[in-house]
Amino acid sequence: MDPVLIAQGVETVANNGDSLAKMGLAIGAGLAVTGVGGPAIGVGLAASKALEGMARQPEATGRLLANTLIFAALAEALGLFSFLIAILLFLKLS
Repeated sequence: MDPVLIAQGVETVANNGDSLAKMGLAIGAGLAVTGVGGPAIGVGLAASKALEGMARQPEATGRLLANTLIFAALAEALGLFSFLIAILLFLKLS
C-alpha cells in the first residue's frame, strides 16, 4: 500500500471528529512508542557481545568494532522510525 494514501486516510478519519478514531490514533501512537525499546536492548546486547569478543581476541578488535557500530546504527534507525511514526500519529490527534 502507498504510505501517502494511508496517511491521507488517517488524516480524513481524524478530521471527522470521531472520538473512536482519535482513540485509535492514541492507541496506535502508544504502541508505536513501544518499538523504541527493542532497538535499545539490541544495541546493548551487541555492545556486550562485541566487548566479550574483543576480550577473547584482541587482534580482531578493529573488525568487531566496525561491525558493532554498523549494527548499532541500523538498530537505532529502526528505533527512530518507530518514534517518528508515534510522533506523527500523536500530532494527528490535535
